[in-house]
Amino acid sequence: MSTAAPATAALAIENAEVVYNHSVQALRGLSIEVPAGKIVALLGSNGAGKTTTLKAASGILPFENGRVASGRIRFFGEDILHWPSHRLPRQGLAHVREGRHVFEDLTIDENLIAAGNALIGRRGKAFDSEIVYEYFPRLKERRKQLAGYLSGGEQQMLAIGRALLGQPRLMLLDEPSLGLAPLVVSRIFEVIRELNQSGATILLVEQNARMALKTAHRGYVLETGNIAMTGPAAELLSDARVRSAYLGDGG
Repeated sequence: MSTAAPATAALAIENAEVVYNHSVQALRGLSIEVPAGKIVALLGSNGAGKTTTLKAASGILPFENGRVASGRIRFFGEDILHWPSHRLPRQGLAHVREGRHVFEDLTIDENLIAAGNALIGRRGKAFDSEIVYEYFPRLKERRKQLAGYLSGGEQQMLAIGRALLGQPRLMLLDEPSLGLAPLVVSRIFEVIRELNQSGATILLVEQNARMALKTAHRGYVLETGNIAMTGPAAELLSDARVRSAYLGDGG
């Protein structure tokens, strides 16, 4: 009998255990599924394992002395656990990491060119920066400006824009609203919804739990490296435990 993940799963993480420095356990048998075409929110307190989950999916744990010690990770049914990290963006998996990580000494245009060069091999995709500028007109106005002189919101737009170049099938977004002004946060979440409506699947880690659950179709709540709760986002949004722990409603 086949044990392959369902065809509708853009990402399936099965019983994953992650360790750092050969000893520190960050994920403890974690299993989540992100259906194709949906937005899934990953919630939890600091240190619960949210960012580690994204890093495991995008293959970058080895750069931080971490590894998936056991379990499986599947991307549209393919086992990607041992794929090199550079292969994944070329297959349509984009990871926008917390902290933006733009090239501060390059202009916006040059950042996008660098991202396009890294995506060489993404078959059948044209790396046209106009795709990015359609979503973020403010970046087009400043396209010759060094990224280091952009506001935090503009840098976040650029970080998401670089990922958009390859028209990814799955986007991993880590704290896209962190430290941003409310108007910018609203635009970021508008873009997330627009991307999903155009066919992108999104796994979202977000400290603004209310906004995340209002945007997502489904949610998971992590505690100490494992799943404590899961369900449709609307149900989690109305759950008393979630409201008390993550939405600031109650003691």
